[in-house]
Amino acid sequence: MYIGIDLGTSSVKMILVDFNQNIIAHANAKLSVQSPKDGYNEQDPKEWENATLDCLDSLQLQKPKEFSETISIGISGHMHGATLVNKNGEVIRPCILWNDTRSYQECIEFEKQDFDVRSISGNITMPGFTAPKINWIKNYENENFEKIFKILLPKDYLRFYLTGEYFSEMSDASGTLWLDIKNRKWSERLLACSFLEEKHMPKLVEGNEDGGILKSKFKEKYKFKNDVIIVGGAGDNAASAVGMGITNENQSFISLGTSGVFFTPTENFLSNTGDAVHSFCHCLPNKWHLMSVMLSASNCLDWVCSITNTSISEALINAEKYFLETEDLLNSSFFLPYLSGERTPHNDPHIRGSFHSMKTTTSTSNLQYAVIEGVSFGILDGVNSINKVNNNYEKIFMVGGGSKSKFWIEILATLLNRKLSVCNQSEFGAALGVARLAMNADKNLKNKENIITEIKPKETFNPREDKADYLLKRYNIWKDLYSSNCKIAPRLIS
Repeated sequence: MYIGIDLGTSSVKMILVDFNQNIIAHANAKLSVQSPKDGYNEQDPKEWENATLDCLDSLQLQKPKEFSETISIGISGHMHGATLVNKNGEVIRPCILWNDTRSYQECIEFEKQDFDVRSISGNITMPGFTAPKINWIKNYENENFEKIFKILLPKDYLRFYLTGEYFSEMSDASGTLWLDIKNRKWSERLLACSFLEEKHMPKLVEGNEDGGILKSKFKEKYKFKNDVIIVGGAGDNAASAVGMGITNENQSFISLGTSGVFFTPTENFLSNTGDAVHSFCHCLPNKWHLMSVMLSASNCLDWVCSITNTSISEALINAEKYFLETEDLLNSSFFLPYLSGERTPHNDPHIRGSFHSMKTTTSTSNLQYAVIEGVSFGILDGVNSINKVNNNYEKIFMVGGGSKSKFWIEILATLLNRKLSVCNQSEFGAALGVARLAMNADKNLKNKENIITEIKPKETFNPREDKADYLLKRYNIWKDLYSSNCKIAPRLIS
């Protein structure tokens, strides 16, 4: 048996998987996020500990015999979070999360070096990444900076809690800005940009390699028969990719979750820092991936539903009806989906969401459609940014809550001029991905090359040729709206 743990921003999800990758038990425990100021997002690692133990308790209760036979565990986690630990293994302050934008000035500071930072890190310096967060702590909380013994990513702190050992792996470490992406090792030069040394970092392994043994107190508490290995694991999107079997350069996926992601593996290190494309190691040896990220995707739909007092299903029906029946679509309202700033392709922490071209005739349905359309335009921005350096992918799978809407997928297929496939997915995709990685630690398991297989598509959607010209005209206007708004955006944030 194997356990997959997915440390998400809003919850910890956990699954118990058998030798045939059947999910035989699952659990979920909610987490909270603290936002003390606009652009600030933090989380208390104690919540991760408690939620993880609650989920382990639940799995044991559901399947006690199978649970006791667990051989290995894989952990996925939300990336970039700065979790600071002192020499006694104690958390120094709340973890600064991936969607925190306070360190935009420190990003400029980080890149003011006598060498090309981006050529090693493979990425443009963004507030979401770990390194500028540490520079901010040094500038504004120096007493906390001086206490740092180790800096751990969220899932690696959870590993430390469970094992007492300091490990990370390549996919998650790629999002720190301290990793030499091409050579898959910590870079002393990049660490020095944050006034750190390699001693402050955990040891690196690949996602399918051993990364610690479960503490004896947890082995006894949960009556495990084996010394349970915890493998390297993966950052959340790399874990989801392995859960779908997306490990080769002809594959890709779009995730319409809280954030919007386009992800495609590559056989070599590639980058496009000019458009803020993420260039990371994959969680398997000798593989990399490119990724575009928009910070607000399906949560834009959640937001507009909350202010219009409409359910998500109702909003999607309203938006589709508006799209199909409104005669003057070219003159309908626009929406910039930047509720929390933006990464790809703008790297703009100041921009915020906004409606444009609203009239006395603007309806709730028009606003809901504008949100769906605006998020779709943001996804197209990201795909176009990656296409500049790599377009070897053929298959595009759709995942995330937004992929349940056929209407939304048709809009994306039309904008991208590509077939899009939806799979039978579950909310435990990332947890399944790291459970698959954990299976590699089983010394008795044969045919390990067959562990990671591609998910089968449930339905395929083709572009709508009758709507393509209309949508692309709207997209070009929408891009101009961002260009105009970005000039004044910093003055709108106090």
